[in-house]
Amino acid sequence: MLVQVALPVPLYRVFDYSLPADMLASPDRLMPSIGSRVEVSFGRQTLIGIVIAHVSEDESCVPVNKIKPINKCLDADPILDPNMLKLAYWLARYYHYPLGDVLAVILPSLVRQGKPLDLLITHWRILPHITDDDFRANAKKQKQQFDMLKLHGERGASEDVLLLEGMQRAFLKTLEDKGLIERYIQTKQSPSPVKLAKMPLDLNDEQKLAVDAIVAAHKSEIYTGFLLNGITGSGKTEVYLQAMQAVLEAGKQVLILVPEIGLTPQTRARFASRFAAHIVLLHSGLTDTHRLQGWQDCRTGHAQIIIGTRSAVLYPFAALGLIVVDEAHDGSYKQQDTLRYHAADVALYRGLQHNIPVILGTATPSLEHLKLVEDGKLVECQLLTRPGNAKPATMQLIDARLQSTHQQAQHDGARYDTGLTDSMIGAIKQTLEAGDQVLVFLNRRGYAPVLLCEACGWQADCPRCDAHLTVHYNSLAQRSGYSGSSYLKCHHCDWQAYIPTVCPDCGSQNLDAKGMGTTRLSENLHAIFANPQTSKVIYPIIQIDRDTTRRKDSWENIYQQINQGNPAILVGTQMMAKGHHFPNVTLVCLPNADRGFLSADFRSPEHTAQLMIQVAGRAGRGDKAGRVLIQTLQPDNELLLKLVKDGYLSFARELLQERKMMGLPPHSYAALIRCEGKTLAATTQALKDAIAHLPSRHNLAVLGPIDAPMSKKNSRYHAQLLLLAKDRQQLHLVLHQWWQPVLALPSAKYLKLTLDIDPVGW
Repeated sequence: MLVQVALPVPLYRVFDYSLPADMLASPDRLMPSIGSRVEVSFGRQTLIGIVIAHVSEDESCVPVNKIKPINKCLDADPILDPNMLKLAYWLARYYHYPLGDVLAVILPSLVRQGKPLDLLITHWRILPHITDDDFRANAKKQKQQFDMLKLHGERGASEDVLLLEGMQRAFLKTLEDKGLIERYIQTKQSPSPVKLAKMPLDLNDEQKLAVDAIVAAHKSEIYTGFLLNGITGSGKTEVYLQAMQAVLEAGKQVLILVPEIGLTPQTRARFASRFAAHIVLLHSGLTDTHRLQGWQDCRTGHAQIIIGTRSAVLYPFAALGLIVVDEAHDGSYKQQDTLRYHAADVALYRGLQHNIPVILGTATPSLEHLKLVEDGKLVECQLLTRPGNAKPATMQLIDARLQSTHQQAQHDGARYDTGLTDSMIGAIKQTLEAGDQVLVFLNRRGYAPVLLCEACGWQADCPRCDAHLTVHYNSLAQRSGYSGSSYLKCHHCDWQAYIPTVCPDCGSQNLDAKGMGTTRLSENLHAIFANPQTSKVIYPIIQIDRDTTRRKDSWENIYQQINQGNPAILVGTQMMAKGHHFPNVTLVCLPNADRGFLSADFRSPEHTAQLMIQVAGRAGRGDKAGRVLIQTLQPDNELLLKLVKDGYLSFARELLQERKMMGLPPHSYAALIRCEGKTLAATTQALKDAIAHLPSRHNLAVLGPIDAPMSKKNSRYHAQLLLLAKDRQQLHLVLHQWWQPVLALPSAKYLKLTLDIDPVGW
């Protein structure tokens, strides 16, 4: 007998290996289990692969004398059960991706490296006789670290968790040397049954109907996909919690997917306050060891509630009972490299696999999900009212053509344009004076999007991409003498350069940063509301984007500051649009959020409307009424007026009808082929040759090859080809016959060809 092994190589095949001599000599002669890891020789490399089948020598297409033996078997028992292998086969088939590479995506890095699954995890705890009096008065930092550990109780916590919370390994060692804490290895014990830590809230009629339908599907052990379509602040999380209760009490696991790492701490806090359960967080910010520990907890059943980002949907589970995809419309659920899966689609497949309910929760459903409701493949549960006395925020347009934008004096006396109209500035001032918070949304980080020479028109462009360099500049830091805050950066390839003092083309000093990013907007608001010379009351300006939340614990600190409820102005990018609950925010300002309606991308109106509604939903989530101000230069834009007057659902259904007339997704099915190389001519030629290899009778719409939206990125050139089909099965049938020969084309040599099924944009 031989074993077939899937290896992490970009080849659409598996490989046959024989048993080693010591295994053949064994009286039991046990075959490596299907789903277990083996170490094998592959060319000059040694690789770790997964056994996927046992075959006889007669079934192998490789001559017996060329078959190598496996080096060793790493697992006595399978690490992937039949359901996980079935998932891997489905992913490989649907996304036309090599099976070995699919398994490499599914498995944590330490598992792929052949490490043992049961790694010994170091835990730390305070010794029982230690009190606060054991610290000197001047040992403030040690006392601070000690207090953080004390929050975890008598059993302490794992070192990985403590390091994630901001503790330092050096302080742990110091406290150990002083005899205040100790390290130990904790053995895994079966978790206690889940208990309610806090009584559920009362449900309104809409929430109760949704919970009853989900619980009924769980008890019947029937797969049902639910679209929980609820306006912002309508209590979707309470529906999740009460549906979860029945699942957890039955001894099953619950998986909750969130679109961003920044949402995991607040989501964990919300679920931990309701349930006394073992909650596991899974996201890319964890160490490899911590990720392996979470993978094992899911696989063995120790994890009862799992909160994770996109990749958590690929984890193995001992007894999965419910999947919740929160903010299911969000583009972050689509993987943009390697295996280009969509986590919401995979969640629905896994629900079908396990015969469990899947909830797609959102205030702004994607057109794809609305189409699934029309086709009877999803059950829609609507939540159209906010609990209690909370009302949806009112939306108001500000015509920026009729009002001049506010001019503000700088410290040197010169005046500059703040980019905000006087009426918006007045509304912000009024809200702050009432003791409330304001959110100003601008989906562009940095100081300004482009640096321009006003003498000759030179622009600071990225040398490696077809993109402008973003100006990163902080005048407040500059006045403090901190020079490291000024630079030019490409947000596509991370190229950085100094800001020039004169134009490289003409030598002029008339260089001007054009446009506005979050840093510039924050400075403008600081000059108006946080400057003692211009404001009687100093209000904090809190900037929230990737630049300000990069450091460890920075987002948690910002979150705590906001939740204190004091009057403040929050300036944020789309990070602020996703599920955050700030009850004291009563005004949301959108200076130019409607520009996406003018984009050439056919999906842009949908994504722009979703973003605007999600941001607007941050207002009025508490007892106070909320207001949304949209500053626009196109107040008569039909799409914008439709959204403001009739709401998102009416807007989305009109877009859905337009897509049907145009034959675009979700009324058709797409595959996007991208080609990347050293020259644009080579990439375009490879795609032309690929078209020539299509079957003569395929009934597909072929668009391209054309330059990608960004034809040059990171010094590589990109072209693309789009295939559209009215029937999904027909598209995949063509791809199954066509894609692998395309990769073997002579013109494709030394180029990178990728296939994206159900792309989110092109």
